[in-house]
Amino acid sequence: MKLRPVLLVLLLLTGFYYVTTRGISAGKLFPVLRNVPPVIQQASLSGNTRVSSAFDLSEASAAPAFDDEEQQNIAVYRKALPSVVNITSTAVAFDFFNRPVPQQGQGSGFILDKQGHILTNLHVIDNAQRVEVTLADKHKYKATVVAIDKSHDLALLLINAPNLTPATLAESNTLVVGQRVYAIGNPFGLSGTMTRGIISAIRSIGVQGGAPIEDAIQTDAAVNPGNSGGPLLNSRGEVIGVTTLIASAGADQSAGIGFAIPINTAKAVIDDFAKYGRVRRPSLDVSTIQIGPDIAEQIGLPADYGILIERVLPGGAAEKAGLHGGTQRLYQGNTPVMLGGDLIVEMDGKEIQTGQDLAAAMNVHRAGDICTVTVFRGQKRMSFKVVLGDAKEAISLPAA
Repeated sequence: MKLRPVLLVLLLLTGFYYVTTRGISAGKLFPVLRNVPPVIQQASLSGNTRVSSAFDLSEASAAPAFDDEEQQNIAVYRKALPSVVNITSTAVAFDFFNRPVPQQGQGSGFILDKQGHILTNLHVIDNAQRVEVTLADKHKYKATVVAIDKSHDLALLLINAPNLTPATLAESNTLVVGQRVYAIGNPFGLSGTMTRGIISAIRSIGVQGGAPIEDAIQTDAAVNPGNSGGPLLNSRGEVIGVTTLIASAGADQSAGIGFAIPINTAKAVIDDFAKYGRVRRPSLDVSTIQIGPDIAEQIGLPADYGILIERVLPGGAAEKAGLHGGTQRLYQGNTPVMLGGDLIVEMDGKEIQTGQDLAAAMNVHRAGDICTVTVFRGQKRMSFKVVLGDAKEAISLPAA
């Protein structure tokens, strides 16, 4: 009787030896894993979770064809990219210990001609001691600042480089809201970046330290720091504007509202650069205040809108044409105001209600042009032919 447990143990050991050495399949011992690929079995048994190469993946047999929209995007990028440059400006600042410290800024620009002229924003290179331009082929060149226009925030650079590809400039006076546009530049230093959107509006916007940008192109194409000075393009890859501003609500990044200087404005600036070496901004040579309904009612003006001439520059364009400044000094708060002058209500047949209206009317002219200014003098409506002066040559008006 005592031998039975021993024989039973021996029988079990013999059976185990037979099973492990005579090839009973693992599938019979572990039927759940019978149809799993060997690599997966190994991973499951060992606790390893690596992915098996035995998956039956579906792969494209060839690169898919681009649709019409993609083809247009690619065509715009390929056409415009060789003309877009990255601009690095180096200025000198001083640290806490009054030691000079170089500071770098980045922006964009685009090539105007094979001679190496490049257009960008003034604020990209303002106060820089060194300006460097990097082309799309990654070659770098030192740039010279040829001319600047603070009023329009534009600057003209020059590099000495071979085989340049100039951008194609379009017209901006026929743009419409809803038109597709593209921006190419170097946002945050990421060169050769293209974004796409539409023209959201065409409006006048105020610029701190400069004249309003008339007919500025508003777009929802993403523009960020570093895009400034780069081209805004139409669907044919032609430049319609110079990317200039973003509305960021305090954040230093795109909020879906960017602005570009219309290329027709830039063309006029470039033409002045070429002819005179500077921009000849037209001037009426007057000091003015904007009139609204409240002020007009208080002082008895014949119109409840317009631009009231306070003073005229002696020997300036307005005085030569016969326009009159104010003769009666009053105060708005602590600010002296001269009343009794001519009230400008039209220029070249276009109604002038605000200072922006007057700036827009002036922007289509240059110094030396003749324009028609319509005013109320008292209750009488009168028109004058004015030969516009040069704002740079104008002498400051004396204090009131």
